[in-house]
Amino acid sequence: MKKILPTSIVGSLPKPAWLAPPKKLWSPWNLEEDQLLEGKQDALRIALQEQQLAGVDIISDGEQTRQHFVTTFIEHLSGVDFKNRKTVKIRDRYNASVPVVVDEVTRQKAVFVDDAKFLRKQTDKPIKWALPGPMTMVDTLYDGHYKSREKLAWEFAKALNEEARELQDAGVDIIQFDEPAFNVFFEEVNDWGIATLERAIEGLHCETAVHICYGYGIKANNDWKKTLGSEWRQYEEIFPKIQSSNIDIVSLECHGSRVPFNLIELVRGKKVMVGAIDVATNTIETPEEVADTLRKALDFVNIENLYPCTNCGMAPLSRNVARGKLSALSAGAEIIRKELGI
Repeated sequence: MKKILPTSIVGSLPKPAWLAPPKKLWSPWNLEEDQLLEGKQDALRIALQEQQLAGVDIISDGEQTRQHFVTTFIEHLSGVDFKNRKTVKIRDRYNASVPVVVDEVTRQKAVFVDDAKFLRKQTDKPIKWALPGPMTMVDTLYDGHYKSREKLAWEFAKALNEEARELQDAGVDIIQFDEPAFNVFFEEVNDWGIATLERAIEGLHCETAVHICYGYGIKANNDWKKTLGSEWRQYEEIFPKIQSSNIDIVSLECHGSRVPFNLIELVRGKKVMVGAIDVATNTIETPEEVADTLRKALDFVNIENLYPCTNCGMAPLSRNVARGKLSALSAGAEIIRKELGI
């Protein structure tokens, strides 16, 4: 990206209430068939406009066309049963009713490519598209077929790579893989998690990112954070291997968290999406608070590699709060640009 401190969101924005009940994950659609397709596209246009009005530089779809950042991709794969679900504990934190892998997992058709093409036609700005990472996909279902988290992750990586290549051809500038599971299963991340992620980006020439946060601002995640102590050093376990990987950008949580900023030094040389907006609170940051987060990060990442961003997705928030946070993000980045004479 040519612009210094280009801003973006991680993934989701709140959906309009006429499309799906607000402030929920896995929120059911209010529309059906042709009306649902039209409604999704209208919501995508709104998400685009709200980002543009707020001054966001790298545009995302706000995940308006999907119910959930992981399962919407999975439901389009063969070998997964969504009717006969099982309850599992996701990331050792909360129980959820999830689909079951019953046979070989394969991607039969594109999942988000038409949506990406639609977004590409609406704007000349760079666009970023989020996909679930292989490890987080494994952790969001029940495996009744492979009986191996690693084997299943490699199959998911293959399917993700097929999707990513088509998204790239559709004009997506950055493909981001969401891996919140990387902050939990450290041994697996280093044993095979990053390797499967590299399989997912194989052959891509667009920029690639991995997003690793502490989760949506829901009660289960917030309660977990309270157990992590005065310093959150989970990134320390995985950053060295990420630093040597082929991933271009690392997206992490900073503002409102207890992550020591000096951990960013471990990925020196990578581009870093610094989370300067806390999605676990309805309080809208001031531009100066955003700027202060960015100043702290600049001690450990070169300015041309710093991408101001949100900590995580904003689906559980109200639309007014999300709009305010988007504007604060852009205004905070502008403060730093002016300070540095850019």
